[in-house]
Amino acid sequence: MRFVLVALLSIMALPLLTSPAMAHCQIPCGIYDDKRQFDELEEHIRTIEKSMMEIDRLSAASPADYHMIARWTYNKEKHAQEIQDIAHAYFLTQRVKTPANQSGSEWSDYVEHTTLLHQILVAAMKSKQTTDLQHVEKLRDLVASYEAHYFKDHNHD
Repeated sequence: MRFVLVALLSIMALPLLTSPAMAHCQIPCGIYDDKRQFDELEEHIRTIEKSMMEIDRLSAASPADYHMIARWTYNKEKHAQEIQDIAHAYFLTQRVKTPANQSGSEWSDYVEHTTLLHQILVAAMKSKQTTDLQHVEKLRDLVASYEAHYFKDHNHD
């Protein structure tokens, strides 16, 4: 009986001991799928939007379903964190290169990339903090702007 209890507690604690998967390896492998990253960003945004609407709907119900509100809140925050992870671990640290020269068009593009990514990070953070859909729209607009700028500068289809 004690063995079963220890095994059960160990299994339950396993998610607490593992770290979340990052957006990409950092070895550098040279295997990138930029379009897929943007598709994932959009999917995370749609999930945050749905979560916000469900939180608001469940909060207005009488009686409020606090269990489901907590689950949707966790879901919303998890997907916002995924956006931050992609922006940080994939784009900022691996795909955005610092130009040698701090002037000219390469530098301007670098500043534009880092500025948009910072704004995406902040908008994702604000999405964690509230159910205000204006943050989702801001996030969606920023990701679309960044995608257009990114593919213009990287000559990708």
